Amino acid sequence: MTDAIATAAEAEENAALPRLHEVHCDPAARSATLPEGLRQAQPAKSPARWAYERVALYIRNFEAGLEAGEEVALAFTGSETGVIRIEGMGYFDPDILSFYGRDPSGAKTQIVQHVSRISVLLRAVRRDTAAPSPERIGFRLVADIEAEAEAEAEAGKPVPAATPATPAASRG
Repeated sequence: MTDAIATAAEAEENAALPRLHEVHCDPAARSATLPEGLRQAQPAKSPARWAYERVALYIRNFEAGLEAGEEVALAFTGSETGVIRIEGMGYFDPDILSFYGRDPSGAKTQIVQHVSRISVLLRAVRRDTAAPSPERIGFRLVADIEAEAEAEAEAGKPVPAATPATPAASRG
């Protein structure tokens, strides 16, 4: 507990700061850390952007624990979509997330979902042995978030969201 007194504006800003807390059975398990781009208060974010950033963080942290022969796949809980290997992710303000990838047969797949319906399962799957190294999309997603936050800070205002013709997942 702290005895610090905050103004109403400071209290509101602190309430808008993202927080992350995890506890694992294995004390050696890697705990998630918030990238700099997610530590800053940015209350002007849409629900889609908030969800995009948090799912990207979970994907990156999940990938950090994978072995060299594994990649991340995603399934939506409570649906019949099955599992897809994640190749990209994007958002469409104010409330749509999209996931790009391949299903187990290799067919190109895109899932478009409202943020209120997001409930995903991350799964480690064996990577394609023809690929020289495993894809780590989570690290690319978080790097993009951090670059966007840096651009916003330099400009002193939010960067416009991606348009449907150029989804955030297609950058970088």
